[in-house]
Amino acid sequence: MNRDEVLAAMRLWLEKAVIGLELCPFARQVYVRDQVRFVVSEAKHLDAFLEQLDDELDLLAETDPAQVDTTLLIHPTLFDDFETFNEVVGIAEEAVLEHELDGVLQVASFHPRFRFEGTEEDEIGNYTNRAPYPTLHLIREDSLAKALASFPSDPEDIYKRNIETLKKLGRQGWRDLGLYDPVEDGK
Repeated sequence: MNRDEVLAAMRLWLEKAVIGLELCPFARQVYVRDQVRFVVSEAKHLDAFLEQLDDELDLLAETDPAQVDTTLLIHPTLFDDFETFNEVVGIAEEAVLEHELDGVLQVASFHPRFRFEGTEEDEIGNYTNRAPYPTLHLIREDSLAKALASFPSDPEDIYKRNIETLKKLGRQGWRDLGLYDPVEDGK
């Protein structure tokens, strides 16, 4: 997998879906300020990927937020299966605790076949967390708290609004944005 192609697909998704559809109303600011660190992992196995995660947690904790506010740790080939990736997300959350970064950093996850518990794979609401490649999003809790404090309504409304946005858009609208659709593309 070509690193430049992975980055281009991730940037397109971030610009068209996350920012363009306002799925995350806080993403635009850090993106335009170039405070998002994109890391494309080439780890050949889980242990190497987890070592890279450890390095990224340390780097983010030690770096001025004005330089790097958030990190997207992307692996284009290692976690095709969503269930396996979901287990890795649990390990990543444990790593935050092991690094004594609870309350400092948190992990969000994105996957091409992301599926909320209790939903069918083709439900459009799952697309709120669908990215072109399996991705761990390492987020500073202080930055998130500041963004939420300036948010005009209840943060719980974001999730509900995202579902409504995607229902109105539909899967065809998603594809019209040039975004990958695992259900339609059969992967």
